[in-house]
Order: sequence, then structure tokens, then C-alpha cells
Amino acid sequence: MKDLAENNLVVFKNITRKPETIYANFHVKGIRKGVNFRASISVDISAAEMDAGEPLEKIIEECARIGVREFKEADFQFEGFTRL
Repeated sequence: MKDLAENNLVVFKNITRKPETIYANFHVKGIRKGVNFRASISVDISAAEMDAGEPLEKIIEECARIGVREFKEADFQFEGFTRL
């Protein structure tokens, strides 16, 4: 159950072009250790060492791998309540 592909869903949303770079955007939702979660992941295609001239399927697949890997390794911190 540690594999995101087995018990969680990673869905490609879109490609966003900013003035400085291009991002592949994904939604992630699933269950891990009894916790339901939803997240958005944006991956810079240059971080995936991809070029805008590559086939779209290849860009999406490589960016998804990077996004899931980084999401699994992320350390989250509780910010606290601002108002109850």
C-alpha cells in the first residue's frame, strides 16, 4: 500500500505556460494510513529535463513520475489555527 499507483489517483489536469517556463499540473487524491488527502502538483518541464518539442504524452508521464516522487518524500508541517 506504499505505492501511490496502487491506492491513490494521480490525474493530469493541464499544461500551463508562464512567461519563464511551462508547468504540467496534476491532481492527487487518495488514502494513506487512514488519512484521506487531496493535493495539486505543478511540475516545471525543465526540471524533468524535457523540451516543449517532446511528445505531450512523454512530458506528462515524466512530470507525473517526478511529482509523485517528490510528493511521497515531502515533509509537511502544521501551521496552526488562526481562528476557531
